[in-house]
Amino acid sequence: MAERLFLLNPDWHDDQGGPWFCPAGAYIEGVLAFYPRLRDLLNVVYLDHARPRPPVIAQVGEAHQGCPVLVLDGEWDWPDAQLSEATGRRFLQDHAIAPYLAARYGVGRPHP
Repeated sequence: MAERLFLLNPDWHDDQGGPWFCPAGAYIEGVLAFYPRLRDLLNVVYLDHARPRPPVIAQVGEAHQGCPVLVLDGEWDWPDAQLSEATGRRFLQDHAIAPYLAARYGVGRPHP
């Protein structure tokens, strides 16, 4: 099973106005733009901003439905991964995703 990356669609509105985009998601979109082969290696799923987000909840539980989130396939150990108490799945969120992609898939690392 390919690792699943959940990202939010841009241009949403909320009680603060809009249209908005997710800054952490835009960062990951940039990594995907630099290294397009990652799209062939990952199952990238786009979701609307509104909560609840059932596809994410099914993978990592309601407490971790913030995006971006990368659900790991369990084939590669990564010490920084979080563990969902609800589902037992290991995952990464936000800026923790890019270093993992670099280590596992051999793309560039973010500069510190």
